[in-house]
Order: sequence, then C-alpha cells, then structure tokens
Amino acid sequence: MCLACMRSWVQTPGLPFKKERERLEIKTRRETRGSEKKIQVPTMTLGPALASEIVGGQPARPHAWPFMVSLQRRGGHFCGATLISRNFVLSAAHCLNGLNFRLVRVVLGAHNLGRRELTRQTFRVRRVFENGFDPLSLQNDIVVLQVRGSWGQPWQLNGAATLNANVQVAQLPAQDQGVGDGVQCLAMGWGQLGTDQPAARVLQQLNVTVVTALCRPANVCTLVPRRRAGICFGDSGGPLVCNGLVQGIDSFIRGGCASGLFPDSFASVATFADWINSIIRRYGGSDHPPLHPRNPVGRTP
Repeated sequence: MCLACMRSWVQTPGLPFKKERERLEIKTRRETRGSEKKIQVPTMTLGPALASEIVGGQPARPHAWPFMVSLQRRGGHFCGATLISRNFVLSAAHCLNGLNFRLVRVVLGAHNLGRRELTRQTFRVRRVFENGFDPLSLQNDIVVLQVRGSWGQPWQLNGAATLNANVQVAQLPAQDQGVGDGVQCLAMGWGQLGTDQPAARVLQQLNVTVVTALCRPANVCTLVPRRRAGICFGDSGGPLVCNGLVQGIDSFIRGGCASGLFPDSFASVATFADWINSIIRRYGGSDHPPLHPRNPVGRTP
C-alpha cells in the first residue's frame, strides 16, 4: 500500500544542502484564480523520496481505523490524512504543496475506494495551516486542514463531521510526548501495492517498529524487522499509530521502497502538539469534541 504521492530528495545528515538542491527538481503547479493558495510540488526520479506505498502489508478490517481520511482531487485519491476534530484533519504538508486546496475533497468513512459507500462523509477544505514547511528538506512536513461542507450534502454544510461507528476522532500525544525506540506501531493508507503495481482499493495496514538510528530529531522513523516491507511511492499523509496515539504523519523514504537498510520517516506529531491544539482552539468553534491533543496544563497558544 503506497503512502506518498510524489518523489523528492530530502536533506539527510552528512549530505551538504547545496548538493541536495542541485539534485532536486521542483515543478510548480500554478493556480491563476484570485488569491488561491500556490504551493510547490517536489518531484524527482532517483534517491530518497516522499513516503508512499506500504509494501508487504495486509487489508484492514472495514472501518477498523475510523479516523482514516482520504484526500481526493478530481475523484481520485492522492494522499491520506487523519481526523483530529470534527472539523479538522491532519496530513503531510507536501501533499498540498502546489495544489489549489479549494479543489481538494476530504473523504471520511471510506474503506474500499473502488465502491460507492454509504458510510462516507465528504467535505471541502476551508483553511490550510502550515508550520514552517520546507519543501526542499521536508522539515516540518505537517499540515492541518479545516473542513467545510460540500454542496449537495446539506447535513454537512456546517463543516463538522458526524461521528459514528465509521467516523471517529483520533487521539494524539501531548506536546513532546513522543515514542521511543523499539515501540511497535501501525502504518496505514491507500496506494500502490508494490513498485509498478496498481493502487490499493481497500485500506492497507502494516506492523512496523520505531527506530532511532539514521533518524532526524524532528521525525519518527520505522523499520520492519527481518523482512523487506515498508512505505513506498504512492500517497503520504496517513497516520502512524503507536499504542493508540497518532505519533507520526507519513513523510519520506530513503534508499528505495522497503530497502531494509534505511528507516521510513514520519513527521513527529508530538513535536507539533501545542500548535495543533492552538489551531483547534482558535478556529474550531463550539461544535467540536474535546481538544486533541489534550490541552497541556499552563500552556497558551
């Protein structure tokens, strides 16, 4: 299952930033209507890449992960995301880099993307919140999207998800309460089932282990012990779930898909917990459940 939508070099320890820039090709998709958001999409053909498909995973039970979100454009899935409040989702910043966010649809309650499912709730994006994202180094590869209702669905015009058995809010860690080496986690998403393979229609999941070697401080990294499995080219932005908490957002890989040598990298949710909390507090209104992550005592946004 692929958990990334595009390929890109990243700045890795010991590799000069200038050399990274020389190897990176940036293609910019420009939107011309009004003041719509303009973002760059990094693409390339070799080396480290944005997180992607999950290789060696298995189909998830239908709606086993009700916080899982599909970001779609022109009717097609391009990235994963996580529902963190009734009107906010969390994803990777590179997913919207270069796209007109007004064309993005946020789909909740999905399992099989090849079928018309009555469990789905679909929203548009109202606001996009980034926190210092660098598309060259992929630092701070995290974004919060505020949703609003879609036309044709009057029960959702207030821009808040209806929580039920198929749609639930994920639990996030408190500020700086990350995950340690050796912890068992779960990665998930829709995407290619392998290199040069078609994208998965059914949500896939993969058991992974947190590792700290060869991992940047602001990332959570994982490997699959004793076999070649992991994330690859496809659609990023999906969650890394550890002990019931979303600790990471799929970001990038090094050394190719499921190399078994380099860990897969996720943006650390715990690093941005206070920032996420402040957005929900300021823009969430009064119709959302308790803040996620939980409000740190004595802190203000």
